[in-house]
Amino acid sequence: MNNDTLLNSLINAFLKIKTEKEMHEFLLGIFTPQELIEIPTRLEIVKMLKKGISQHDIAGKLHVGVATVTRGSRELQKGRFKYV
Repeated sequence: MNNDTLLNSLINAFLKIKTEKEMHEFLLGIFTPQELIEIPTRLEIVKMLKKGISQHDIAGKLHVGVATVTRGSRELQKGRFKYV
């Protein structure tokens, strides 16, 4: 299977989840403990960037590298995260 097929399979699995409890259980099952920290942190980076908080302030507050914040900023500039 190629990466697009695998990604589409993941997307379809997400779309079938109907409740917060089901989503919580799914995420606990599919992600490692480290991923359960990193992924929500990336979402928070995007939210903070959209509020106009500086990259250095975000990095300091969330204890991540500036490069991690910059990556989120680049993705935001591409027009992603419209619904965040």
